[in-house]
Amino acid sequence: MTNNEFFLALEMMEKEKGIPAEYLAEKIASAITVAAKHDYGGNDIVFCDIDCGERTFDVYVRKLVADEVTDPNTEISVADAAQYDKSAQAGDYVQIPLDTMKFGRIVAQTAKNVIRSGIKDAERDRTLAEFQSKNQELVSATVLSIDPVTGNAAISMGNSEAILPRSEQVAGETFFEGQHIKVFVVDVRESEKGPKAMISRTHPGLVKRLFEMEVPEIFDGTIEIKAISREAGSRTKIAVWSKDSNVDAVGSCIGPRGTRVSKILEELGSEKIDIVKYSDDPAEFIKEALSPAKVVGVELAEDGSKACKATVPDSQLSLAIGNGGQNARLAVRLTGWKIDIRPESGFYGE
Repeated sequence: MTNNEFFLALEMMEKEKGIPAEYLAEKIASAITVAAKHDYGGNDIVFCDIDCGERTFDVYVRKLVADEVTDPNTEISVADAAQYDKSAQAGDYVQIPLDTMKFGRIVAQTAKNVIRSGIKDAERDRTLAEFQSKNQELVSATVLSIDPVTGNAAISMGNSEAILPRSEQVAGETFFEGQHIKVFVVDVRESEKGPKAMISRTHPGLVKRLFEMEVPEIFDGTIEIKAISREAGSRTKIAVWSKDSNVDAVGSCIGPRGTRVSKILEELGSEKIDIVKYSDDPAEFIKEALSPAKVVGVELAEDGSKACKATVPDSQLSLAIGNGGQNARLAVRLTGWKIDIRPESGFYGE
């Protein structure tokens, strides 16, 4: 391999793989230095300088000029040193150029190994950077395949791939190859096999990002999402609050004739969404959280614990509790309060 061929190879790798030629040159120079120093008793006297700009490739040994040579690997006589520096005297150091052509096999093998390693490292770094840029974000992805045994779906996100586990898919959802879906990147982790994106379709963050996309007032900060509780595929409660008293937080999220929330529901399928108004007053917030049931009153625990009793009309009791206790359960998660729901008459019935 000639110098020209060597630099052309580096330039080609830079264009095809996006790996800087200087990065590869530095790795190759280090590897050649390590490989060549074995010929000199393992002493660190071999140097390799590769300049991509000037297209120069120099390998040389740096030896100490001595009156009496005791170690030929590291020392050179005054007479021999004169071949490289006529003014060299004992105690000086001279640089002895090595014929790079003699390193042909070493250079070729080293370059091959370093380039292979460089590509792997660069692709790893690129994947990690791409995943990190999408962390905690909603991402459009394409389904590549579905494992018939586990149900896990392999998906493509830009130039990277990830796995959507069956446990992070909404119950009842079915995917097909080539389908476009939205996923939420929960976290990005390093593993032995490379960067790994933890993605989900069930995480509350997915609903939050959908609202940010569809409601401009949330995106610009006028309306704030205070809390979300979700049972994916079934129901979600979201508490919103407006910094501007002239802006209706709930109405803005619903949109004219429900246009905004309907777009979110299209993405979530049959999942229902309760949009409630957040309040710093715990009693008021708990009332809102139990919607669509109407709450007569909320009595907070006197001991300061986050527990309360919510009273509802008898006719609203089943609505407040919800099917299988879902409405009450989501309200507890949304508010962070333990809620004891009681009928107004005090009679629970069957």
